[in-house]
Amino acid sequence: MTGLVVCAVVLAAASAFGVWQRRSGGRLKVRGRDAGRRLGAAELGVGLGERATLVQFSSAFCQPCRATRRTLAEVAGMVDGVTHVEIDAEERLALVRELGILKTPTVLVLDAGGHIVNRASGQPRKADVIAALGQAV
Repeated sequence: MTGLVVCAVVLAAASAFGVWQRRSGGRLKVRGRDAGRRLGAAELGVGLGERATLVQFSSAFCQPCRATRRTLAEVAGMVDGVTHVEIDAEERLALVRELGILKTPTVLVLDAGGHIVNRASGQPRKADVIAALGQAV
């Protein structure tokens, strides 16, 4: 009987964690550790956008990275002065560690000066990205 109770508790805890993870993944939010952090052309490998830059950290076999790439490219095409930069996390491990990137895709929204305004771990929704760009300008 005790084993059945333990199994039920573990199953409930795992289910709650899965629901929480699914709901929070892809949400753009500001992290305290990102405050004041600035990325420039040297770290990104390309110049910053005139109004904002969408930086995507991806890996080769990441399925959500492909959908995120399409979403960010579409948003960058819709909004003038916004640039989309994709960085392979495996090739830029030092930068990944420095920024605390734990999973792919991770999206950083930078303002015109290169300061990190928002971050999302997981696949963000287009509406959330557009709203985050409003904060970056």
